[in-house]
Amino acid sequence: MLVLALDTSTPAVTAGVAELATGVTVLAERVTLDARAHGELITPHALDATREAGVALKDVGAIVVGAGPGPFTGLRAGLATAAALGHALGVPVHPVGSLDAIAQQVDAGEPFSVVTDARRREVYWAAYDATGARTGGPHVQAPAELSLGLAAGDGARRYAEQLGARVVEPYYPGTAGLVAAARDALTSGAAPAPLTPLYLRRPDAVEPGARKRVTTS
Repeated sequence: MLVLALDTSTPAVTAGVAELATGVTVLAERVTLDARAHGELITPHALDATREAGVALKDVGAIVVGAGPGPFTGLRAGLATAAALGHALGVPVHPVGSLDAIAQQVDAGEPFSVVTDARRREVYWAAYDATGARTGGPHVQAPAELSLGLAAGDGARRYAEQLGARVVEPYYPGTAGLVAAARDALTSGAAPAPLTPLYLRRPDAVEPGARKRVTTS
């Protein structure tokens, strides 16, 4: 099965094509580190990746997309693109946790955490056992409140001293990890989960309250 993988949950704008058989073989991948160019680059990256892989978008049998946690604007670009492509191609679109995708590419041999930058001096993080199965999280917290030991992700690299972390790669979700995180759903033929972005934070905007009653004296 050919799978198109997309992720815009971090500063890395990622699109890749992989073949899923007994394992995951990445055929092509495009990655640009630019937190302000998610919407601008994700579709061109997808087209470039399929072209480099020697396939057409119509050859793709499924799409996998990182659903966060991540900032609203970035996540919206990736999920909207995945939904539009899935609808146009008539293929299923499977969301996966972006931290889980990073964890799939960690070869630690011991429990570890995945940490990404949540901005506002906070991090998104989740805990995993030695096999890469998630055991806790995801959460959003200030790094000074945590002590994590072995950790992957760009947040671990950025806040290594505060976290007390031994940092390992990868720093961002990659095509191999995204597809591996969706392997069970892809191979079972299960219906995709809803494309619901995982923000973790409450929105800054709030609904206006009831209008105050105006009285006249």
